[in-house]
Amino acid sequence: MFIVFLRFSDNKSKAGDLMANHNDWIKQGFSDDVFLLVGSIEVNLGGSILAHNTTLEALQLRVNNDPFVAENVVKAEIVEISPKMADDRLQFLVS
Repeated sequence: MFIVFLRFSDNKSKAGDLMANHNDWIKQGFSDDVFLLVGSIEVNLGGSILAHNTTLEALQLRVNNDPFVAENVVKAEIVEISPKMADDRLQFLVS
């Protein structure tokens, strides 16, 4: 499982122009059963994604295809985690 942090860069002002394509990219991640949760990093610092059903290499390629990443609106950081315990509702995430 992975947490992706998308932190705004100095090119943040281009976000509005790329938002529709970025949202399409997010929808594709959900359709591909890779993204579990997407949300903002408070306060106005960027976004985050909880991802699974993928490899680190495949996720890096996917993240690099995000228009925000490609146009340097955000800098991406991917953190891999190995869940060992979870609430029953999230048990499917435990490796």
